[in-house]
Amino acid sequence: MLILSCLPFFGACGGSDAPVTPVWESATPVVPIPTPPLGTQADFASLSFKVTAEKVRLGRWLFFDPRLSGDGTIACATCHRPDHAFSEPTPHSTGIRGQQGGRKSPTFLNAAWPIYPVYFWDGRAGSLAEQALGPMANPIEMGGSHDVIARRVGDNRGYRRIFRQVYGDDGVTIDRIADAIAAYEATRLSGNSAWDRWKAGDESAVPEQVKLGDSLFFDKAACAQCHVGWNFTDAQFHNLGIGWDADRKAFADTGRAAISRKEDETGAFKTPTLRDVSRHAPYMHDGSLATLKDTVEHYRKGGTPNPWLSPRMKALDLTPAEVDALVAFMQALDGEGYQDTAPASFPD
Repeated sequence: MLILSCLPFFGACGGSDAPVTPVWESATPVVPIPTPPLGTQADFASLSFKVTAEKVRLGRWLFFDPRLSGDGTIACATCHRPDHAFSEPTPHSTGIRGQQGGRKSPTFLNAAWPIYPVYFWDGRAGSLAEQALGPMANPIEMGGSHDVIARRVGDNRGYRRIFRQVYGDDGVTIDRIADAIAAYEATRLSGNSAWDRWKAGDESAVPEQVKLGDSLFFDKAACAQCHVGWNFTDAQFHNLGIGWDADRKAFADTGRAAISRKEDETGAFKTPTLRDVSRHAPYMHDGSLATLKDTVEHYRKGGTPNPWLSPRMKALDLTPAEVDALVAFMQALDGEGYQDTAPASFPD
């Protein structure tokens, strides 16, 4: 009599022919869409693209998968690091073959909501999905091509099956890849910070220094001219003098002007969110300011003079104690809801 051992591809012993869930899939189960944390105004139903738990799982795999790059070494998460609030701890991003970019990767926490009409430091992308597409084909970032990436993902049986679950068929296109990554990014929410809890009525949530910083931020220091709303950004472009070369009388990076073709936007860059800002030093688009205190000091002196300096930049009469209070205020904006780690394994 022939006796067959219980092998994984036969299913459970006892004759069941039920398919066995691959290890890479069981290690990354579908989880519910997160509840927006205290202090955020995120409403997934209001988005122009659909966010489902299944799509977010797919997007998470794709976000962390280096096979989306030209040489298989760089993932979205290489520069947008979860432990640095999906930014990075370096002044510039490093792409394939060790190539150095000219800018620091910005965070995308809370970035799916209507206050964000455009993305990147210079606003060249009109959506989260478009933002995901850019680095994939940039020769000094992920260094691939959209056609090759779509074909590589489409050749993967595991990915095809998950695409079928999410989109109804196993067609893998670059637009679907970007859509899934955008869905994942939309769930990276930061809130319930000490500052949020204080504003919700918990007087013990922050020390007096943070309360002083709050008063300064919204009044004397006038930070809320640009860092507005629940996500602390107006998503507009301002010239602070960062990167100005006084000898050459020019900017190495002209910022928004390269996109808008408007001279008065020379050297202007988008206002970043201050949520979890303490986690992604150094600061500014070029990482030229090492600490939050350095950043406040830059504002205190009124920025760096240049022909296109924002009229909002004025020297501030701040004492050393007030500078420290503003730093403490920003540190109190560190929240929760976005934290993640890379999947243990990927579709195959």
